[in-house]
Amino acid sequence: MSDDRQADNAFADPDDGMPAAAFPLAGNGMNGFEAGNAQDHVLSQAEIDSFFGNDSAVAGPSNSSGIERVVSTSGVSSERLPMLEVVFDRFTRILTTSLRNFTSDNVEASMDRLGSQRFGDYLENVPGQAMFAVFKAEEWDNYGIVVLSSPLIYSIVDALLGGHVRSDGPTSRETGRHHTAIERALIEPMVRIILDDLETSFSPLCAVNFHFERLEMNSRFAMICRAGNGVVTARFGIDMEGRGGDVDIVLPHATLEPVRDILLQQFMGEKFGHDGMWETHLAQELWQTDLTLEAVLEEQTVNLKDIMKLAPGDQLILRRNSDAPVSLRCGEHTLFTGRVGRRQGQVAVKIEEVLNQKTGTDRVTSYS
Repeated sequence: MSDDRQADNAFADPDDGMPAAAFPLAGNGMNGFEAGNAQDHVLSQAEIDSFFGNDSAVAGPSNSSGIERVVSTSGVSSERLPMLEVVFDRFTRILTTSLRNFTSDNVEASMDRLGSQRFGDYLENVPGQAMFAVFKAEEWDNYGIVVLSSPLIYSIVDALLGGHVRSDGPTSRETGRHHTAIERALIEPMVRIILDDLETSFSPLCAVNFHFERLEMNSRFAMICRAGNGVVTARFGIDMEGRGGDVDIVLPHATLEPVRDILLQQFMGEKFGHDGMWETHLAQELWQTDLTLEAVLEEQTVNLKDIMKLAPGDQLILRRNSDAPVSLRCGEHTLFTGRVGRRQGQVAVKIEEVLNQKTGTDRVTSYS
């Protein structure tokens, strides 16, 4: 007996064998059920299948229950990362210039799509004879891959060797042969260029080093995370006057987690995170801030019961010498030490030592 039949029988009416799918929508729970009421609306099997997403693309065995299909659905819900779109847009401009210098040909790079899906679903849709370049983000302590399509590999190799390929391309290269060692040696410098340009694109946000590790021909050796984990995929089209292909950059969500807060920002200023005019204005206004300094002559520890006995006329005896240093505080932070004296008929404190001061500067460092 299948799982679906077992689930239906578990909720069947013991009297007439009516399955749970036949219970009406109207009424207050089980109390509203009447077998003889023909006006009550019941759910058909087609409506139940539609409700549980039976018509959508799901992962898992076909004989699984509706709830299992909902849980194992292939779609990955992820939040939008606005700054990641800005990074990849900058990456397309830098990559266009780099590939033009690398191939000495007219190259145009454009971003075709940016989305999120499960890693296993992405690998299933990668066409054959693609190259997988595995790299590690040193500062983020995780991995990513650059996937080069087979048409792009052939176009780059022909451009580097001085050949010319028509827009339709020869069909013999699509028969499924593996790439040769010469082709892999020619493609590896291009992969390093892509990673260098990706570092440059992320540099306004954060410093990161993408270290190239290996070049794989089989997707099974490019498993950088579990098949069910979510990844961000960005596809870039490389056009070389009628020939070219696609470059996919795959970054797992775990790789982007250290910079997730930065990528969630909507806007980071005209200078990509640094507003010099506002910074200068804020620094100038900080020097005009009014602060209250307190001169602490002496500190004593007194019992609470002695404090409660104090009355007008009582005296507190200070045990300090007349030339003992006093502390100047701002809130809880001691900034200076000095000595008490008189100046122009008023009590004054002469500063003798500056505390919490950086070496080689004349600015006082305060801590929050």
